Amino acid sequence: MKRIFRYLFLLPVIFHLAASAQEKEKTKIQYSGNVWQFNKDIYKDGPRILGNVVMNHDSAFLFCDSAYVNEAENRMIAYGNVRVKLSDTLNLYSDSLKYDGNTRIAHANSNVRLIDNQTTLTTDTLVYDRNSRIAQYDCWGKIVNDKNILVSHHGYYYTDAKEFFFKEKVLMINPEYNMYSDTLKYNTVSETAYFFGPSHIISKDKTDSIYCENGWYNTRLDIARFRKRAKIYHENTFLTGDSIYYIREVGYGQVFRHAELIDTKQNIMILGNYGEMQRKKGFAFMVDSAQAIMVDKKDSLFMHADTIRATFDTLQNIRTVFCFYKVKFFRHDLQGMSDSLVWMSRDSTLTMYHEPVIWSETNQLSADSISLKMHNGEADSLKMFSSAFIVSKDDTNSFNQVKGRTVLAKFRNNDLYKVKVIGNSQTIYYVREEDKSLIGINVAVSSDMLIYLDNNQFKTITYIDKPDHHLIPEKDVPENERKLKNFKWEEKRRPMKKSDIFVW
Repeated sequence: MKRIFRYLFLLPVIFHLAASAQEKEKTKIQYSGNVWQFNKDIYKDGPRILGNVVMNHDSAFLFCDSAYVNEAENRMIAYGNVRVKLSDTLNLYSDSLKYDGNTRIAHANSNVRLIDNQTTLTTDTLVYDRNSRIAQYDCWGKIVNDKNILVSHHGYYYTDAKEFFFKEKVLMINPEYNMYSDTLKYNTVSETAYFFGPSHIISKDKTDSIYCENGWYNTRLDIARFRKRAKIYHENTFLTGDSIYYIREVGYGQVFRHAELIDTKQNIMILGNYGEMQRKKGFAFMVDSAQAIMVDKKDSLFMHADTIRATFDTLQNIRTVFCFYKVKFFRHDLQGMSDSLVWMSRDSTLTMYHEPVIWSETNQLSADSISLKMHNGEADSLKMFSSAFIVSKDDTNSFNQVKGRTVLAKFRNNDLYKVKVIGNSQTIYYVREEDKSLIGINVAVSSDMLIYLDNNQFKTITYIDKPDHHLIPEKDVPENERKLKNFKWEEKRRPMKKSDIFVW
């Protein structure tokens, strides 16, 4: 019984020694070949093996024309048509290779190729660590993956994750575009590039370019998310925001926060905190603090609405701007508001609908709809349709008023100077001496009338066709008859500065 107990006690030790021997044998490089040479003058640390050399180390196999083996240090050097089968899908090729069986690190040199399924890495020198399964090169490498070719100065390949990590002067060549980056990660399975530094994507025909400093691009599906100073340029249009989701094939983009769509040819900016662009369908829109800016060196026009929509012509220039709901605009010499508004690029005309009001210096203009034409950044002419009203405040709390069915007006240096009223013309006008003393109130009715202004003040009024006008002393005009029907004074709603366009 003591002898049996002694044997049972020794069994774990025996198994441990056997396992250690197997483990030691497993970590030793195994090799075979046609010819073995031993010449200490040439290579003193072990044999030289020639012809059909096959080496095996811990499930990895190496094939080459010749090799030197250092048995004591468990190292080897392979030459000629070197191939290392690292796994079922991963193979390493080179002209020569050094391998350390202790560290499990391989150094491949000259005509190096690392092939993993449909991905091929080509470089001059490469280090492959079998422990971490990471390949590294430090002096230019090229990766071919499906339709993409990537070139960089430094790179790492994480073979388990199927991901390359590139640093310094990274270039991706695609049939449709070139991609340049400072730092980039690329997944060979999803064919997705991830940006971690300044990056440019430029189409082969030079019409499109994209910039960002963070984000990703799925090259197989042509979809992307760009962040950090993200910008998309196309022809004369420029799209930017904190974050952009983009489908390149159809030209569809979603922009989040600080979104800007800029027409560089016509100097138009459309801003918001969320926007969409559908380039192939020819339109874009902005919401959430949406704003359109007609940029001018002298005085830009700032406009806000709940939603601003733009359409494009075939050259991708903005053709039309639609502003929906609670529209207000501001320029130092011209302000306005309406429920909706349309701007046409072909004649630079703003058309306002549903209770529109325009303020030009001391004059308030309103109608059922108003069309304002701009020329060279200045107000040129104005058309007011149905229930047209022009009001200006007199020196007191009284109001000069002009009303008619239709009003045609002309501007000079952004000031009203000529007004023609057509159909059902009516006026209430406070006539004063040069010293501003009141002479009386001119109450007139006519079919049409022509008015000239100077410094935004009525200068002359000509009544055309069946005029009926009377100059009446102020005391003889009752208070309730001093305002024409449907009179409104909207001064409290007038935007007096840029920020007021957001106040309704």
